[in-house]
Amino acid sequence: MRIYCAGALFNLAEKRFNRELADELGTRLGDAEFVLPQERASQFLHRDDWSERMFEDCLTMIDASDAVLAILDGPDADSGTSLELGYAYARGIPVVGVRTDFRGGEDRGLNLMLSNVCRTLLLEPVDALTTLADRIAPALEALRPLRG
Repeated sequence: MRIYCAGALFNLAEKRFNRELADELGTRLGDAEFVLPQERASQFLHRDDWSERMFEDCLTMIDASDAVLAILDGPDADSGTSLELGYAYARGIPVVGVRTDFRGGEDRGLNLMLSNVCRTLLLEPVDALTTLADRIAPALEALRPLRG
């Protein structure tokens, strides 16, 4: 099972969270492969057309995935993540949305378009990454037969 990890990836804290969550989920899901755009980006950064190449690579990797795991934290979900969710939804790729942020908002803390794109939406204001992974893994495991 290949899982595309969508989420903010612009600072050390975000990148560490994404990598550590993927590692924790990997121990629970066994043969799952996690695609982290933050790790794929380095191959494009020194090219003149880096933004176009990264954009195309993200869409290609979503198409090649069985599911999208979307981190939807913050006062408003990351705009790139929002696009990735819409793209996955339009392509029939199931989305598991995760929000650890306790701040409220429009629809369960999210824009209603984002919350309704998610096949599963986990609202998990937890303090431990291991607990979060324990709650996400079954939702991803349930998607295994849907794409495959």
